[in-house]
Amino acid sequence: MEEANQSVVSEFIFRGLCNSRELQTFLLLPFSMLYLMTVVGNLLVVFLFITDPHLHSPMYFLLANLSFVDFCLSSVTTPKLIIDFLKDNKTISFGGCMSQILCVHFFGGGEMVLLVTMAYDRYVAICKPLHYSSIMDRQKCIWLVLISWVIGFVHAMSQLAMILDLPFCGPRTVDSFFCDIPLVIKLACMDTHTLGILINADSGVLATTCFIILLISYTYILVTVRLHSKNGASKALSTCTAHITVVLLFFGPCIFIYLWPLSITWVDKFLAVFYTVITPLLNPAIYTLRNRDIRNAIKRLISQHMDSKDNF
Repeated sequence: MEEANQSVVSEFIFRGLCNSRELQTFLLLPFSMLYLMTVVGNLLVVFLFITDPHLHSPMYFLLANLSFVDFCLSSVTTPKLIIDFLKDNKTISFGGCMSQILCVHFFGGGEMVLLVTMAYDRYVAICKPLHYSSIMDRQKCIWLVLISWVIGFVHAMSQLAMILDLPFCGPRTVDSFFCDIPLVIKLACMDTHTLGILINADSGVLATTCFIILLISYTYILVTVRLHSKNGASKALSTCTAHITVVLLFFGPCIFIYLWPLSITWVDKFLAVFYTVITPLLNPAIYTLRNRDIRNAIKRLISQHMDSKDNF
């Protein structure tokens, strides 16, 4: 099996988003702009957290980490997608395909746990404000982020371990723009029905568990604040809306891809684009537009730049 795997398959071929050469040329500029905005938006949030002392709090530490993960997740698939718009032969090496699978599940799994951590931060801030500083101290924040990275890595390695030694000796065309496990295992020269169930269960359990925890957390936050304040529900909703929006945008496509029994090609491609291209772009936009502290930090950054320019 190992010999066949190494000697027969050296690369996979992507079908991409569509077959039309004209449409691919048309999509080149929009996707390039989307990726540029994703990079600038997410790295701006990280830069603001590092340089602005007003943002040195647990919430923005977690938000900066989320932005960094979104930048990494988008960079795993989008640059390759953009380059392939210019190619007729969209290929990726076997090692590159396995690396994509590892990285997508590493950053995706880590982001799921990081969103749970952010929900915990909001729970402490809203439900236990007097103890917030002592509970969410610097050391605990670092440990929570490290745990999210570790869980993401363990999840990614478990996924990769299940497919790395599969025998690929026949078809090698992946009907997508990146190596997604459900599509790749279909190309193996063996019955992968049981393996597919195990792989989907692995990803599905992590995604569903995190999603349920997040639903319970934000529901508890809203109910608790409503019981203690007449205007509490609206205040809590205002504070948590950005978090809840990001959770729905991230987990919706994820859970649908891995738990929905039917596979419809155009739906799967749309959800893959949404998950790897659109969501990493929307996250910094949602937090920036709804967060006064970040808007003020951007204003201070612009003001400092203008002052330095005038002094020069």
